[in-house]
Amino acid sequence: MADSYPTSDGRPRRSGRPRRRGRKVLVTLVVLVLLLGGLAVAADRVAVSVAERTIADQVQQEVSRQRIDSAAPQVEVAGFPFLNQVVAGRYERISIQLRDVRGSVQGNAVNLPTLDVDARNVRASLDTLRTGQGDVVAETVDGTGTITYDSLAALLDRPGLKLGERDGRLAVTAPVDILGQELTVSGTAEVTVGDQGQVALKVDEVDAEGLPALPLARTLLNQWAQGISIDVPLPELPFQLTVREVRPLPGGLEVTADAREVPINQRVG
Repeated sequence: MADSYPTSDGRPRRSGRPRRRGRKVLVTLVVLVLLLGGLAVAADRVAVSVAERTIADQVQQEVSRQRIDSAAPQVEVAGFPFLNQVVAGRYERISIQLRDVRGSVQGNAVNLPTLDVDARNVRASLDTLRTGQGDVVAETVDGTGTITYDSLAALLDRPGLKLGERDGRLAVTAPVDILGQELTVSGTAEVTVGDQGQVALKVDEVDAEGLPALPLARTLLNQWAQGISIDVPLPELPFQLTVREVRPLPGGLEVTADAREVPINQRVG
């Protein structure tokens, strides 16, 4: 029983020790709950880190299998709590960043400084992540990459050709010999995606400073423009990505691609 002593009006007054003891117990419980919660969050983040390293290793194997060179992939697994996704074997979103991607087309190197891949609704069992064996399959995969203009110009194989971006269109500049005069031709081209996923170029505005005022000179200039209005094949992209859209940007030709039901790792075993 708590100690008591009389008040000024003669009524007993209880000491404050039991109340203080109750507050201490409550504080202790709160601290324990916070500590356990912190440990759970820490365990969740450790599991994410392990999964990201495992998936990154498997993605690197898949990219190498397709004979595509790149820097080590950076992988980020989204969603919290992560351990719930592990138990379900299904992950909301996995982001994969590939840098310095190098493919080839008919022996010509094609450089993609960046290739960002967004995989959603990814199926991967706990055993697959633990052993590295089995499939990691994404329901949908979206990719966005950038092809350097130097790589694209090399595929066109026109001496001195330079490509860039001007007002949202593909800018074309090249030295051309017309009627014995070397002129600098400049113009713009429409860029679309062909039926087979290649880049389709159509030069629709072209001119040359100092072009002789002769019908033959204009005809030769137009013929040159038609000569580079061709379909340019692109290198095979990882994860079965199919190109859907291309867009000229200051840093290169942006390529947007997608795929469905895609294995994003190399199956082992």
